[in-house]
Amino acid sequence: MVRRAVMLILLTWGAAMVRAQSSYPDQHFVIESGDSLLAHAESLDRVVLSADRKSLRLEDGATSGFLILKPWQAPWPFDEGLPSWNGTAPGDSGGFRVLVRFPYLSGWSPWLDAGFWKANLWPGKKTTFAGGEIDIDIARLNYYASAWQFAVEFRRSTAAVTSPSIALLSWFASDSRTTTGLDYAAILRDKPEAIFVQTSFLAQYRIDPEIGGSICSPTTVAMILLSFNIAVDPLQFARDTRDPYYGLFGVWPRVVQNASEYGVKGTVTRYRSWGEAREVLARGGRIGMSIGAPLYSGHLVMLAGFTANGDPIVHDPARTNTGYGYIYDKNDLSHAWFDKGGVAYTIFMPDSTASGVEAPAAGREGPAAFVLRQNWPNPFNASTTFEYELSREGYVEFHIFDLLGRRIITLAEGRQPAGLHRLRWEGRDHSGMSAASGVYLYQLRVEGGEVRTGRLTLIR
Repeated sequence: MVRRAVMLILLTWGAAMVRAQSSYPDQHFVIESGDSLLAHAESLDRVVLSADRKSLRLEDGATSGFLILKPWQAPWPFDEGLPSWNGTAPGDSGGFRVLVRFPYLSGWSPWLDAGFWKANLWPGKKTTFAGGEIDIDIARLNYYASAWQFAVEFRRSTAAVTSPSIALLSWFASDSRTTTGLDYAAILRDKPEAIFVQTSFLAQYRIDPEIGGSICSPTTVAMILLSFNIAVDPLQFARDTRDPYYGLFGVWPRVVQNASEYGVKGTVTRYRSWGEAREVLARGGRIGMSIGAPLYSGHLVMLAGFTANGDPIVHDPARTNTGYGYIYDKNDLSHAWFDKGGVAYTIFMPDSTASGVEAPAAGREGPAAFVLRQNWPNPFNASTTFEYELSREGYVEFHIFDLLGRRIITLAEGRQPAGLHRLRWEGRDHSGMSAASGVYLYQLRVEGGEVRTGRLTLIR
């Protein structure tokens, strides 16, 4: 893995995406690797480079220590910030705590607790001051700041246990006006090219009957790990993720920190367009979306990709039987995500290698493994025919869904040879009952995770 000293990403949006009155652009700052963290240290005590130089840890014999980084100056002011970090800590025997502060009045705010990992060695925390607060996992200021400063405290129960270590600190700074000023007409016109990320689907309610309703966040990230072919016990992952201060399984920086224990690189970020998210998927990244109304009061889903029509596809752990490759109404999902700030877990393998992603070649409408044609006749009454052509032999699934995502019938499921295939539907569900008049979705999924979806209309 190539070590990068400091990565600064300035994510700017065109005037069409924000209100005419200027809002400051999103800014993402990442300090990665032990060498880089050490280079940006303002002061440190009993903290040293790890042997591989990828992280900082306690020196031999020390049971506590700290690191204070130099203040960071942002090019543009901000009033919100998303902190996150990657590191490791041994079970209940050690951990680290991340703190942040901001310029305030003629000096600095007090140090605020952004979170800790893993052993709960800090009996209390400070999250508020007169100018703002850490609202569980997001810094909210009632003024615009232009700088911030990180500090990290390390502890372990004895010098004999493995030291906790930290390898990455991330700060995603934003202007709250950007969220309230998005142009939804532009968002809905944004139609990214087809792409699909396959994984082993996990239904959160099946993982554990007691906590299943609360673990959408760790379940989504467990699916992300599985999409990288990383073995994970979803129940243990959920239990490790639970934050004892808040009693929550979905505290954003804690979830990506837990993922980093499995060898991935994760940060808490924001997205303001579907096209931007698609670019991350194409580069081998994974995205866990924090969504709200009108779909949920608060929920996490994995962004699986986009159809040939540019509609987003998700793996939704709350939909026990239909959550894999689910297609919500684009307008509803856009508001559910972007109204909530477009907050997401952005996760890569350390070498950013894609796994399980099929991106279309330049100039093509979508993946080349098959062609799915519009059904005919359409609209139809008695029956309609679907036609598709496979470029190679493989496992195929062909389903009909209603607009609520309920599977009406499966017309094909199994291995099929390359070549032209036709399927006929007489407008009946899996039990043989006549389906009601209305609009339906048909979906073809082939081996390798590639998906195409179309619409048809049944008229009785």
